[in-house]
Parts: sequence; C-alpha cells; structure tokens
Amino acid sequence: MLNLSLILEESAKRYPSKAAFICGDAVFTYEQINEAANKVANGLKAIGIQPGDKVAMTCPNLPQFPIIYYGILKLGAVVVPLNVLLKKEEIAYQLNDCDAKAYLCYSGTPEIPMGEMGYAAFNHSPQCGNFFTIMPKAGMSSSVAGIPTLDDLLKEQSPCFEMHQSNADDTCIIIYTSGTTGHPKGAELTHSNLFMNALVCTDLMAVEKEDRVLVALPLFHIFGMTCQLNTGVYNGCTLILLPRFEPQIAFDAMQKWKVTVFSGVPTMYWALLHHTNPDFDYDSVARNLRGCTSGGASLPLEVLRGFEKRFEVSIFEGYGMSEGSPVVTFNQVHSGRKPGSIGTPVWGVEVKLVDVDGKEVPIGEKGELLYRGHNVMKGYYNNPEETENILQGGWLHSGDIAMKDEDGFYYIVDRIKDMIIRGGMKVYPREVEEVMMRHEAVSLVAVVGVPHEQLGEEVKAFVVLKADKFVGEADLIAWTKENIGSYKYPRSVEFVKVLPMTATGKILKKELKRLEKAMAT
Repeated sequence: MLNLSLILEESAKRYPSKAAFICGDAVFTYEQINEAANKVANGLKAIGIQPGDKVAMTCPNLPQFPIIYYGILKLGAVVVPLNVLLKKEEIAYQLNDCDAKAYLCYSGTPEIPMGEMGYAAFNHSPQCGNFFTIMPKAGMSSSVAGIPTLDDLLKEQSPCFEMHQSNADDTCIIIYTSGTTGHPKGAELTHSNLFMNALVCTDLMAVEKEDRVLVALPLFHIFGMTCQLNTGVYNGCTLILLPRFEPQIAFDAMQKWKVTVFSGVPTMYWALLHHTNPDFDYDSVARNLRGCTSGGASLPLEVLRGFEKRFEVSIFEGYGMSEGSPVVTFNQVHSGRKPGSIGTPVWGVEVKLVDVDGKEVPIGEKGELLYRGHNVMKGYYNNPEETENILQGGWLHSGDIAMKDEDGFYYIVDRIKDMIIRGGMKVYPREVEEVMMRHEAVSLVAVVGVPHEQLGEEVKAFVVLKADKFVGEADLIAWTKENIGSYKYPRSVEFVKVLPMTATGKILKKELKRLEKAMAT
C-alpha cells in the first residue's frame, strides 16, 4: 500500500502547529491543511467520486491547491492538474481526454475570468458531472451564477477521513505534456513515481524541516509539484506561495520570510538577476539563501555565474520531464557539480545516450538521452501508440540530445525537434544562444530555424537587449560570427522587448516560428 497523501498526514502528526503554507499574510498549519484536505475527500465522496475516478483542477499557487490536491488523493482518486493559462477548447479537450468526473476551477479575476471559461469547457464535457468554483476567499459566492463553490463542497463535512489504501503502482496524477506536437498527452504517474522522486529530491537538495521554501513555480507543473510541494510537505518545511511570479514580489517574500531555498526556471533567474531597486536590501536575501535549483530548460552560463556572484549562493542544475516524475539527473550536493551540466543520474535511475540506430555513443559524442528507473511513467492515458513510441524496451526516449564527459556528468545539447538542419549541417540553437549571451549588450536570446529556399533552414535569433545597452543587427551578427563556426551564426537578428513564454517560464520557440511564418506570408 502507498498513497502519496500519507506525506501530509505524517507531517500533520509530527508538526501539527507548524506553518505549512504561507500566502500573503495568511499562515496555515499542517493540521489545518490536513483537516481541510479530509473535508475535500469527504465532500468528493458525498457526490459520488470513487477511487480511480479522475478529478481535474485549475488553481494557481494558493492554499487551496494543496488542500484539493491531497484531498483527491486521500480518496484514492486521480488528480488532473490543468495549466491556468489554458483556453476553453483546451480545457474541454483535457477534461474529455482524461474522462474527468469532476472539475474544480479557480474563479479568476474580472480581467481573466477562469471560472466562466472553465464552466463553459465543463459544459462541453458530458462525462464530467460536477463543477465547483474555487474562490480566493472563504464565504464568497461563485462568479458563475448558481454554480456551487469549494466552500459548498466542504460545508458540514468532517475534518476526519480514513485514507484509501492505494497500491504503489496505482495512477496518482495525470499531467499533460506541453503538446509540442499535436494535442497534449496525459502522462500517468503513480504514487510510487512521485513518492520516490520526493525522497530523491530530499537527498539531492539536502532538504531540512527548518527550510523555508519560496514556491514561485506553478504547482500544476511537475517541477513545482514534486520538487517543492511534495518534497516540502514530506520534510515538514514551510512553503511560501507566490500566485504570480514578479521579481520584486519574489524578493519581498524572500526578505520577509527569510527564505532558505529557491527553485526556478532559467527565465526566473534571468529576471531576478536583472531586477534593480535602489531601495531594496538585496544582501538580506543573500544572507538567508543556502541553496537554489534550476530546471525546466538549460540555464545560460552567464545567468548562472551572474546570479551566484550577486547572491553568493550555488545553483544546482538538474534535468527532468513530466514523464520522469520529473527528476532524471542532477548536480548533487553530496557529489559535487559542474556549471553548465545537468549532473549525474539520480539514485535508482539509469541513463544512456544512443545514436539513430539505438547504439550507445562514446564519451564526448552526442546522442539521444534515454533513461529507466522508478521515475518512469506508466504511459500516456488512453494512448497506447504514443506510449509505445516513447517507451521502448523499458527505456524512455526523451527526445533530447546530450553528451557525457569522462567524469560521468551529462550536458544537454538541445531538443531533437529544435535542432536546425542548415544545408545538411546540424546547428544546435542552445550552442548559438550561449555564445550570443556573452555579448555585453545581450540580455536574453532565442535561436530558431526559419525556412530557406536553398538551404532548407536558416539560423535566426530573437534578442532582448539590456536596458542600458545597444548593438545593431549587423554588428551583433559579425560579433557572433567571430565566436562560433561559420555555418552556425545567425544570418538575421530580430530585436524584441519580450520573448513569448509558457506559464512555467519556458521560451515558446514554436510561437516564434509561427510569428516568423506569418510575417513571411
């Protein structure tokens, strides 16, 4: 038997009066969160939700997220966390695809009425029989007339609940991939997958119960869910929730709550590094921070070095994906690190690099990264064809190109899908981006392949300049040409104020390609 919600129950027994979650000025103890989760389990059971049923939720980083998340799990049902930026059609697709029996959706704001959009999607999901809005404060009525709220679901429910005895290999969550090709796919992760990854993260980051963790990563994403929510709750940490990431808001929270651990994606580190406020005491943040982790995408070395110098703290990079629960490799506190590397395989996970014929490549050569172990998903829900494509012979094929050095450290080169084939020559965008980031005027850059009549693809860079710097297109191209192979440098540069990003802070290269195609047309 293994039910992931056990980590909340155990911490509630050990640290009942300790602050579990802080949001704004509101503080919630482990006992309060556990009792509220029990009410969710009782409420869902009362409306007919059974073990194994799928319950979807759309919720930003608010205390309601862990309450609903663990409440669903206590019942033995399956959590389906949805991205808060999805539109009506996307929500409806995922509700239908996962066979959701209930949907809890945050009400949103007048500018972004998530509740109304979620309810419209619910109405296009005939198998989903229950809808509840999650209001930002208790006692508020639903933003959709006549629709019950989370408060209504919990009304008069008992704060006690006997946790369902799930099996370790039962599906715990279905988390949808970003859908870079076609529709998103629902990765089925088990109670064992997520529990083992929380244990691994505890060791990798040397997490202690005294840690105060700033949660800026969205909890509906596997990085925040595993490495912060589950790992933090398992260890009895205090988690400070940020519903929306902004550099100054993050710094204020770090200072106020004396944050010791921060995890983020590269664009968060970039935003924090380049944020300036003459009235803020940045040293107060540096005094408390003892460790930082980065994942979700490759962290540019210039950003890593700049952040570490400014805040006198080490950033430990790792590699993972939704299908891996997510952590696969990591620069581990106990075994050292190499800046620019994604580290070594975590405990219980094997990694190898193979060529197009499936043969392992020598040290120093590039190959697709494959892995197997306790972290690998069961498969894609109701999608045996895609499951068979990615899981071959027990190994999960990541679609990422990597290389390994003589010390066993791995380095991500690029995504196979992002690789540019220019006149038959392979160009890896990340390599070009790393070079361009070294220019004194460049703040952020994304390199993509654009159609070319003769060469097939040409290299183009989208560049965000530093606020106080300037460089012309021709000069930047010439500078890059001097620092990289002649077939790799960008033949065109477009200067932009911002780059399109996902809710988790990943740069949307497919959106850049779409815009480029539209302009060409």
